[in-house]
Amino acid sequence: METTSTLIGGYAPDFEIPGIDGSVHHLARYLERFRAIGVVFMCNHCPYVRLYLDRLKQIQADFENQGFTLIGINSNDAEQFPEDSFENMKGFASTNQLNFPYLRDETQDVAQTFGAKKTPHVFLLNQEGVLCYSGCIDDNPNEPDAVRVPYLREAIAKVLSGEAIIPTSTEPVGCSVKWQT
Repeated sequence: METTSTLIGGYAPDFEIPGIDGSVHHLARYLERFRAIGVVFMCNHCPYVRLYLDRLKQIQADFENQGFTLIGINSNDAEQFPEDSFENMKGFASTNQLNFPYLRDETQDVAQTFGAKKTPHVFLLNQEGVLCYSGCIDDNPNEPDAVRVPYLREAIAKVLSGEAIIPTSTEPVGCSVKWQT
């Protein structure tokens, strides 16, 4: 599957896709309300997403009062992976008590234009919609207590304070995005 991949420093592609809450979510509306937005490509069945869920929920809780939000997007092909269907997303979000929006990218256009490779794969945007960081959440998917470099947390803090992010990208760790055939 060919992706167009948004580059660091480039404008993130706008999107308008449905959420499990019954609303259509538009990136432009988030940019009006938040100073930093973390778009995380995720799904229901990936063991790496499951390893990171509590950390993602904690990041949302820790930064939401500072003008930040996470947005989870599931782009996986639900024909090949029925567990990732829109209906199953609702149950997944409820069971795991997600504290951030969970959206469905049925056409996979959003994943392609962002350049998502894995689940989870995080893209951090500033309020102007510029991509500031892309990659992994931290340096240890298996052991939260052994994390030495919390890449996403550090990047969010830097965007919110107007500081430069280093590094601006890391290699995402997880399962491949399940592209339609």
